[in-house]
Amino acid sequence: MKKLFYLLFLLLPFSVWSQSITLSAKVQDSESNAPLAFASVGIKGQPIGTISNDQGEFDFHFPLDLRNDTLVISMLGYKNFEAPVSTLLDKQKHVILLEKSEIILQEIVVADTLTGGDILRIAMAKIEDNYPMQPFLLEAFYRDVKKVGGTYISLLEAAVKIFDENYEEPRNQFKLRERVRLMEVRKSYGYESKFTTYFNQDNLLEDLLLNNNIRYRLIPENDSFYQNMNRDKNSYYDGHEIYVISQVEDYTIDNKTYSDRVKFYIDKENFAITHFEWERKADKDLLTKKKNMISKFISLNKTLDFRRYKGKMYPSFLTMTTKVNWYDVNTDQLKFETELFQQLLVNKVHDNPTERIRSTEKMRNYGLQYQDQPYNKAFWDNYNVIKESPLEKKVLSDLEKAGPLEKQFAEY
Repeated sequence: MKKLFYLLFLLLPFSVWSQSITLSAKVQDSESNAPLAFASVGIKGQPIGTISNDQGEFDFHFPLDLRNDTLVISMLGYKNFEAPVSTLLDKQKHVILLEKSEIILQEIVVADTLTGGDILRIAMAKIEDNYPMQPFLLEAFYRDVKKVGGTYISLLEAAVKIFDENYEEPRNQFKLRERVRLMEVRKSYGYESKFTTYFNQDNLLEDLLLNNNIRYRLIPENDSFYQNMNRDKNSYYDGHEIYVISQVEDYTIDNKTYSDRVKFYIDKENFAITHFEWERKADKDLLTKKKNMISKFISLNKTLDFRRYKGKMYPSFLTMTTKVNWYDVNTDQLKFETELFQQLLVNKVHDNPTERIRSTEKMRNYGLQYQDQPYNKAFWDNYNVIKESPLEKKVLSDLEKAGPLEKQFAEY
């Protein structure tokens, strides 16, 4: 039986079920054989895809009628891998090797006088040219895992549909523009733990969507931010040369020390932002009080990736890890550490949808753990999720102290 977070790479590469195909493979560097994490996997010209996990492995479910199409795998800094799906059918185990692009070895051309700030300003001004300006619908997989003091206490996964009108700049950056419909939800035991109250009880998926810095224009507007943006060596992604710009900033506000690290990957041809990374660390930034304890923000890491379809950039992958520690309100002694890990994988894009999500159909703004639906195993067995990694055995071990995950999904 397929177990979450523990599926070893020993299965036959293809299975046919209800007119679908499952391709399982591992993506590696052609020189070092190192696994390539979060490589983009899809069918050429089609609006479906998935990504590899932190060991380079993936399970990709797609319709049987695409078996004669071309599989495409893309990774920052590498040449695309392309091969007809039909040529992979006779192999028992797939190890797909990606070659590094020579472009990443090139220095910045002297004649190119654009600064990092110039590149970012152009990219921001071109958002409405490069991103969808007509209604679109995304099918996506969401996962969050909560950890307390080194032990994983709960897991929640959801299959959702996300509808958005366009990428116009919102009037309110903190009000969700997308409408989300929950299709399926499954979760482990753990929500009755006394520690779950120390995590945000709001809708965490909604919070993650609001962290799309491009969609919600969450980029500082002050001149100093642009002036301090550095140019790194160009890279390569999906057949396009990419500008890479970054900034590291340490600063103090109200006697609290912060450290921000930000990096943008921007298409050299049309200035579309294809990938974004942001990390913030703080020296115990105060958040809130609860039960004679006080929470202090420690760090946040965020990665945002886009996939090109019909000339427009659509969200492909968003992940965020937030660390918050809890201290005794009187002694300031550390009581326990908490960590929230969130992922959103877009596995299909509908660029001209006939389907809309009405306000009466969208998910509620309270926690997903309270929006129960019966566990549908057949659905999950053939849905594109982020493949479980053997490195995550501890997650499985911690969560299954209360019983097998399949049982927890079925009973909770």
